[in-house]
Amino acid sequence: MFEFGEDKPKEECGVFGIYAPDQEVARLTYYGLYALQHRGQESAGIAVSNGRSISLHKGMGLVSEVFSDRVVDHLKGKMAIGHVRYSTTGSSLLGNAQPLVVHYQKGMMALAHNGNLTNALELREELGKNGAVFQTTIDSEVIINLITRYRRDSLEDALVKTMMDLKGAYALVVLAEDKLFGLRDPHGIRPLCIGRVGDRYCLASESCALDTIGAEFMRDVEPGEIVVIDEEGLHSRQGFSKIVDRSSCAFEFIYFARPDSTIDKLNVSASRRQMGIELARECPIVADLVIAVPDSGTASALGYATALGIPFGEGLIKNRYVGRTFIQPTQAMREVGVRLKLNANASVLKDKRVVMIDDSIVRGTTSSKLVEMVKKAGAKEVHFLISSPPVSYPCYYGIDTAEREKLIANQLDVEGIRKYIGADSLHYISQEGLLRALGTNTVCLACFNGMYPIPVSNLNRSKNDFEIYQC
Repeated sequence: MFEFGEDKPKEECGVFGIYAPDQEVARLTYYGLYALQHRGQESAGIAVSNGRSISLHKGMGLVSEVFSDRVVDHLKGKMAIGHVRYSTTGSSLLGNAQPLVVHYQKGMMALAHNGNLTNALELREELGKNGAVFQTTIDSEVIINLITRYRRDSLEDALVKTMMDLKGAYALVVLAEDKLFGLRDPHGIRPLCIGRVGDRYCLASESCALDTIGAEFMRDVEPGEIVVIDEEGLHSRQGFSKIVDRSSCAFEFIYFARPDSTIDKLNVSASRRQMGIELARECPIVADLVIAVPDSGTASALGYATALGIPFGEGLIKNRYVGRTFIQPTQAMREVGVRLKLNANASVLKDKRVVMIDDSIVRGTTSSKLVEMVKKAGAKEVHFLISSPPVSYPCYYGIDTAEREKLIANQLDVEGIRKYIGADSLHYISQEGLLRALGTNTVCLACFNGMYPIPVSNLNRSKNDFEIYQC
């Protein structure tokens, strides 16, 4: 008998960078990280350069827990980078928090990374044989070791050579004493965008962080591009002579990104609403009410309800003061955790045929509790619709979707999942419907179909052997 746990994939990481000598760069980075808090809640950090040296403050917890006004005021400089982090199990340590800062022959450097390398173990072994010393268990330290190894001439050239060695997904912000760099992997799996603050520039995982600090969105960093920001302004170069197919992460639009963000020219909220319209085309249900599992299911539920002319209601109320969800020591306490986050609104649900829309089912337990909760509140029927295809394969590019055997869609067919969660019917959006909703086929669907755009070694496929943790 297999056992399923949390329904949702774990958050990724968020990065932010700014070059603005005439402004309070640490405070602007703090605000930028606040806007990206949804991408990671385990640790946060900010590194600031004054042109001669780099100062760092990082800690475990939320941005508001790690930074006080006093700490931010003491981080003086003309440019900064920041990071919020989620890690895989076992690597939630202060030493693994980012940014990473190193002293080396050419001076100082700081790096913050969102993503996951698929050849991290091989690179770490090779670097170790050549005398590299590691102080963390994260693949980001592999990247910074490669950069310093190649740093004979310009840092920009070293970054190009480093990108040649890296396989996997990455969005990087790199801080030298006098320059800020932004890099994106050649497939563009992890997001990174550029903003303008007056006549200066900034970088962020999502455009919502630019809005927060009053920056103007300029464009996304292109796959394989290296962006350089310094006193002369912004310039860039393509790190790869051969352009590969773009494969932006589909889960950014389904679940991870904030609804008010735009990634690779696609608005997240509009994309989710279109997913609901596609669900209405694929699976129209005669119902009295459409509800969402908030918040990432809300836009899809509104799209579905509008398309079919069914009333939308707040059937599930979210407790917005819960904060991070900790793994509880017993199954009973984990179930209480679901009720702490969401509660059924009986006055809306009683005697209704309900369509409930969520963004995904990864392992199954939370979904079953939500169906049970809605039925106990008086719903006559609960039809569960999902705005992603079944998650049947693990992600190796920076999302913690667990081992393949713990993914419920890998173990059960749709009817088996329906019975497991107790819904009257269950429908997932098709891969074709998802692509129609996004209006593009340049997205990574590997967690749905197992077609990985970047090869993954057998060593890195084994979670038991995987000792280099994603950022």
